Amino acid sequence: MTPYKSEPPLGGSRAHIKSIFPSLAPSEQRVAQLCLDSPETVARMSVADLVTQTGTSPATIVRACKSMGFDGFQHLRQVLLRDLGAAARDSIQQEESGATGEPGSSEHLVSGIFSRASQDIRGALGSLDFEAFDAAVKAIRQGGRLLVVANGASLAPAQSLALRFLSAGVQCEAPSDIVSQHISAKLLSAGDVCIAVSDSGMNSFTIGSARIAAERKATVIGVTSYAKSELADLSTHTLVAGAEFHSWNDQLPIGNIVQMLVLSALHAAVTADSPDVERARSAVFEEVLHMVENPE
Repeated sequence: MTPYKSEPPLGGSRAHIKSIFPSLAPSEQRVAQLCLDSPETVARMSVADLVTQTGTSPATIVRACKSMGFDGFQHLRQVLLRDLGAAARDSIQQEESGATGEPGSSEHLVSGIFSRASQDIRGALGSLDFEAFDAAVKAIRQGGRLLVVANGASLAPAQSLALRFLSAGVQCEAPSDIVSQHISAKLLSAGDVCIAVSDSGMNSFTIGSARIAAERKATVIGVTSYAKSELADLSTHTLVAGAEFHSWNDQLPIGNIVQMLVLSALHAAVTADSPDVERARSAVFEEVLHMVENPE
């Protein structure tokens, strides 16, 4: 996957840098980490200041900026300043509304969780390449067989996507066991599509299915949080989002929510403006209604 083709959307710089971070060299990671920890400091720095702060060199600074998908240090500073300004405006608006979402605030716990989720999700698209997304939609629409594979925590979102495709009349396979996933991938051929979902991009079982699908010349659509991962390397089109929201101590699974939203957007784009889809949805509704009214 190539670096991001244009600057991240408003508020998306952290998500973008996080998605690239694991692939950076250790010296480049020091630069990226400072951007994540103290963006306001980096935004006020010169290249010489950043060299001193990170213990690197001017060449490393330039290389790190390029690796993160920016034209150079000045471009990085501009994006950080832009997002800092947006964050300041959001903070003021939250204080004025009283919706801080923090423990001990007057806001109810449920409202606070929703407020925080909406704020965090806003920047999650910083690492998503819209051109790759559009290409993935086109591949599914024009493709033959459609296989969805995932394991672990990514299995539930993947199974939900498959059910939604089936409910829209799109033929889709989504076996839940590893052996069936590999066998189904082995039966794919050129023109078919495999959607592989792995948050880390490193789940060996999901990678196995994706690799088999790629060997069979099928189009592989990888859905992951990291732009430089094994799954991304295998994929024809990689959809990256959610790298910023990974913490075992966090009770709010923003990463999972982002993953589900990306898959939902993929489903919506594939099935949009299709008379066949509307007919299929009507048929599914009638069948479900029959099951509810006649349980036996």
